[in-house]
Amino acid sequence: MPLFNQKVSPGLSIADDTDILHFLNPDNSDKYVDARTALKNSDIYSIVFQLSADLANGKLKADAPRAQGILNNPTQTSNAHAFWQSMFAQLLLGGECFAYRWRNQNGTDMTWEYLRPSQVTPFLLEDGSGLIYNINFDEPEVGVMEAVPQSDLIHIRLLSQNGGKTGISPLSALANELQIKDKSNKLTLSALGRSIIAPGILSIKHGGLLSDEDKASRSRKFMKQTSKSENGPIVIDDLEEYTPLEVKSNVAQLLNQVSWTGAQIAKVYGVSDSIINGQGDQQSSIQMMGNAYVKSLARYAKAVTGELNNKLNANINLDLRSAIDPLGDSYATTISNLRKNGTLAANQAAWLLKESNYFPEEMPEASTPPVPISTSKDDKSAEGGDNDDED
Repeated sequence: MPLFNQKVSPGLSIADDTDILHFLNPDNSDKYVDARTALKNSDIYSIVFQLSADLANGKLKADAPRAQGILNNPTQTSNAHAFWQSMFAQLLLGGECFAYRWRNQNGTDMTWEYLRPSQVTPFLLEDGSGLIYNINFDEPEVGVMEAVPQSDLIHIRLLSQNGGKTGISPLSALANELQIKDKSNKLTLSALGRSIIAPGILSIKHGGLLSDEDKASRSRKFMKQTSKSENGPIVIDDLEEYTPLEVKSNVAQLLNQVSWTGAQIAKVYGVSDSIINGQGDQQSSIQMMGNAYVKSLARYAKAVTGELNNKLNANINLDLRSAIDPLGDSYATTISNLRKNGTLAANQAAWLLKESNYFPEEMPEASTPPVPISTSKDDKSAEGGDNDDED
C-alpha cells in the first residue's frame, strides 16, 4: 500500500540582521518605533501626510486597458485616492505595504483589498524560487489563507537588507531622535508647570520667624483671596509684599532646543525641513517642489511602479506633474518658452496644453493666427498721451 507524504512545508522564514541583534540583546526594545505612536509626532505626521497625498495626487498611467482600469478603481470600500494614500502612508511608515488581488477565474483583477502589515507573514520557498504569504483576513468568511503565491499580492518595498524580499521602516532610523524629543518635551512641560505652580513670592515684613505651618496657611489664604477677587486687584497690608515671578528666557529656550529633530526627520524621508516647519525659502512653492521635492517623490514613485509593472505585466508610470504643479501654470510657462524658442509649433503647443487639461477640449480654434503683444518700451503705439497734432 503506497505511503503518501502529507506534510506540507509552509516555507522558510525570512530573517535579516536585526533578528540576530534582537536575539543577542532582547531588551533592546527602544529601537522599535510603533507607527501609531510615530503619527502622534507632528513632524512625522506632516511629512507622511504630504508625501502620501502628493503621491496619491499623481496619475498612474498604464499602457494596458485592464491594468489602467484596476489602477483607477482598485477597491470597492473607498475611493481610489483614499486607497492609494493609505497604501503610500503605510509604505512611508513601515517601509512596505500590501494589497491582496481578488481575481476571477480568468485571472483578471476584480478588486484589491488593503492589508495591514500585521495581517501578512512572508515566507521564502525552500528552493528559493519565490515568496509565499500567510494572510489573516478580517472577514470571518475568508479567515486565514496559507501559502498565498506572490503573484496574488501587491507588495511594495522601500530599502531592503535581504535582496528586496521585505522593506525596512524609515522610523527605525528615528528611534533616538524621537526619544530625545519626547524627553525634552517632558522637561519643557515640567519647567513650565513649575513656573505656573509658583506664580510669585509673598513676603511678610516684620513678622518674625514663622513656622512652616503658618507660611503654608498664609499661602493658602492668599490663593483663596486671589481666586475670590475674580481677576481684580489684590489688597495686602504694609507688612506683606508680593512679587510675581516671570518665565525666564531659558525656559523659553527649551521650546526650541530640539528643533534639530525636525531636520533629522526630514533628512530620513529625503525632503527639506522647510516642508514641516512651515518656513518656506525665498523661492516660490512651485519652484521648490519642482526641484528638490520632486526628486524625493520620484524615489518613492520608482518603488511603486517597479512592483506594479512586475505584477500587472504592463508599463506603468506615475505622473507627478499634477502633484507638483496643481494649477498647471509652470507647465504652461515651459510650453510657452518652447514655443518662443521655436522648438514647438503653435498647434503643437496648443495640443499639449489641451492634453494636460490646461485648455478645455471644446475651446474653439483661432480664426487668425494669434499675434504676440509687444511689451517693448520702444513701441510707441503702446504708449498713451501722445499728441498727434503736435506738428
